[in-house]
Amino acid sequence: MIRKPLFVLLALLVSGSALAQARYDERYDDRVPPPQPPVAAENVNFAYADVLRSNPVYDTVRSAAPREECYDERVERRDGGNGTGGTVLGAIIGGALGNQVGKGDGRKAATVAGAVIGGAIGRDQATRNDGRYDSVERRCRVVDDFREERRLAGYDVEYRYRGEVYMSRLDYDPGDKLRVRVSVTPAD
Repeated sequence: MIRKPLFVLLALLVSGSALAQARYDERYDDRVPPPQPPVAAENVNFAYADVLRSNPVYDTVRSAAPREECYDERVERRDGGNGTGGTVLGAIIGGALGNQVGKGDGRKAATVAGAVIGGAIGRDQATRNDGRYDSVERRCRVVDDFREERRLAGYDVEYRYRGEVYMSRLDYDPGDKLRVRVSVTPAD
């Protein structure tokens, strides 16, 4: 019984050392390279370069601003259209006018005749439009006003350091001199 745990322990030790050797073996392309030391602070210096030119660079930005646009629209409406209201109104007006004419029984006959004629005229007027009339409605909608704006994106700066000319895009205009960082590292 003691042999089995000892055998498992021995197998684990052998496989672990084999994996460790394979990791750094030159025959494998996927090996992990050794970590690179960080750049020491003493290998970095700051100096000033002469600015040869500095040109502003602009971007065009398009934006939409919503606004409400309102207008009046003529609308045709329909109101009932059966002529009853016009008939009744015409009969009342015609009867009142007929009552002003004549005396005695003639007045009664004129009132009835005025009511009949007024009702007919009122009904004719009401059915002629068929209850239609025009009105004005206010309508509104949201529309976008597009606007283009030119914005400063940065500066293309050309500068000279130790006889060499370089180009960079900066967020600011550096003026006549530009502070540069100089780093020296060994070439492979």
